[in-house]
Amino acid sequence: IESHNSAEDDSSESSGAQYPQDLRSVLVTSVLNLEQLDIDLYRGTHHWVPRTRRLFGGQIIGQALVAAAKSVSDDLYAHSLHCYFVRAGDPKVPVLYQVDRTRDGRSFTVRSVKAIQHGQPILICQASFQLLQPSPLQHQFPMPVVPQPEDLPTVEEIIQRYLSKPDLTESAKQGLNKLLATEVPIEVKPVSPAQFYRHVSGQPRRLFWARARGHIGEGNMKLHCCVAAYVSDFALLGTVLLPYPKYKARFTASLDHAMWFHSTFRSDEWMLYECDSPWAGSSRGLAQGRLWRRDGVLAASCSQEGVLRVKPVPENSKL
Repeated sequence: IESHNSAEDDSSESSGAQYPQDLRSVLVTSVLNLEQLDIDLYRGTHHWVPRTRRLFGGQIIGQALVAAAKSVSDDLYAHSLHCYFVRAGDPKVPVLYQVDRTRDGRSFTVRSVKAIQHGQPILICQASFQLLQPSPLQHQFPMPVVPQPEDLPTVEEIIQRYLSKPDLTESAKQGLNKLLATEVPIEVKPVSPAQFYRHVSGQPRRLFWARARGHIGEGNMKLHCCVAAYVSDFALLGTVLLPYPKYKARFTASLDHAMWFHSTFRSDEWMLYECDSPWAGSSRGLAQGRLWRRDGVLAASCSQEGVLRVKPVPENSKL
């Protein structure tokens, strides 16, 4: 399954304003939209396919959570999910989602979901839902202090800036123009573009603002969790490569993905995604992420391990 590791974003809106309600997010209308075939059996037919032409892992996670959420009552909210990617996905055929109602408890409910293609599972996911309960135990880390999204350039503006460089090679120009032509259903604004695009070496940590394109609206927390699960796979695994500017990925793939939802949020509003990698070795890397609301509330956390096989970057590369 493809883990999206670069900001292949074509953002045309640089302000922090919300989308009008008639501009529905494509994540809702197609990318995370499932057709019900039978009780606890769904089909996903609309795929956003990265340039690698493999299925995007975040979409399969998001659709699996959509399928699981359809089998629980409205007063239950997703608080965690744990997924294993077991086979590569085929973007040319639909994905079937088979839900198993593992447990229905008074406070917690568990669902198991298999994403199936060609008769075999490509993803196995377990999601847990909770009846919200008040507690005097509440704490969190402080949110990183970063510039607000209104003060940062869009990815489109960053790419245009690189394209204006006179010493850029023709192959680099072609690669950047392909990025501009790629339609991604989320918007991204890097806090530090030089680090985000690995033009400088540094710690395995990066921060960027992200939100779903289009309007989703309030009142459907299950849907916002599904969109956040989609967003959480974007650029996360690539954080592992940040200390190694002399190498580029020859092959990357997500192995597993876990996520915890802490507070209510809107995925169509700007959230800060803080990503870091505490470990890499044996052609694998571990990455962790935290999604922050603009008001400093920690909305969600995630972890992912993936395969990373690399090759040296040519010395004359301009990218």
